[in-house]
Amino acid sequence: MTMSHEPSTRMYMEAAEASAVVQRQLDRNAGTVSRIGKKLRQLKPGFIITVARGSSDHAASFARYLLETYTGLFSASTGPSIFSVYETEMNFKGSLCLLISQSGASPDLLAAATAARAGGAYVVALVNVAESPLAKLADEVLELHAGDETSVAATKSFIASLTAIIHLTSVWCENNELSRALNEAPEALLTAWNSSWDAALEPISEAKNLFVLGRGIGLGIACEAALKFKEVCGLHAEAFSTAEVLHGPVTIARAGFPVLVLAQNDRSLPGVTQFVEKLAARDVTLITAGVGHPSALELPTPSAHPVIEPMLRIQSFYRMANALSLRLGLDPDCPPFLQKVTSTV
Repeated sequence: MTMSHEPSTRMYMEAAEASAVVQRQLDRNAGTVSRIGKKLRQLKPGFIITVARGSSDHAASFARYLLETYTGLFSASTGPSIFSVYETEMNFKGSLCLLISQSGASPDLLAAATAARAGGAYVVALVNVAESPLAKLADEVLELHAGDETSVAATKSFIASLTAIIHLTSVWCENNELSRALNEAPEALLTAWNSSWDAALEPISEAKNLFVLGRGIGLGIACEAALKFKEVCGLHAEAFSTAEVLHGPVTIARAGFPVLVLAQNDRSLPGVTQFVEKLAARDVTLITAGVGHPSALELPTPSAHPVIEPMLRIQSFYRMANALSLRLGLDPDCPPFLQKVTSTV
């Protein structure tokens, strides 16, 4: 189904490339991922550290859930300022350190990479710029192959980060089911791009505040959607787990409050479904993808392997967010006070 808004913004055009980006990445990274996977099986790391900022940190959240589920290893995100500001020496021995960055140029990530190497980690950088400073500090580089991304809002590079993480996990764990699912992702992303979320434009355009909710491996995608609402639409959106939101924040969700729920068909779905039923009783403006309710505005979204579904939700969302930004009279390519490469110390 074709959306009513077909603007030629950079955000729109770059997000539309995601399917081709993923196919290119799978074709070009096979040898590198095979080498890293073999190395990890030999090293048998005891734990996993992720380091990232912004959208890349949301990809890191996805990575933590995926890697813990498939490897059984504890995973944690560490704050880059521990190294760039506080200059702390950390013991990374026996760990895999994943650094995720579109540009590979932020000083705090470079400080974290240097500290991780010095502390004994096996450092793998997921970057879109192959010759970046971060790539040069890593033991191995897993290129995103997203091509130039000039819109301030990351889209295709975020999805490329997710697929690189899935690719690495499937090969490391020698999981053929996950590999097959990933090979089907390019076609599924095309379907997601052409799944119209126009119905959500009117209720969300009237909002000033809203929640975006996810669970498990989908939580990072909810965080990414909330960030895009802020970045390109100027809306105050907060992301929560459907479990965590019950610990206080749900009190804000009163009659008419918009809530976007993004779900995937895994073991988290029954709990998300029960939560949606409770939320519907509060008479909120309920918008869902991947889970339904009679009182909800249910957005069309393709089905796939549960690990693939979160990226399909965000791909459909990107197109809707671009249209919403323009509907609100904004420029999604040039959000105020932001720039493409953020050099955080």
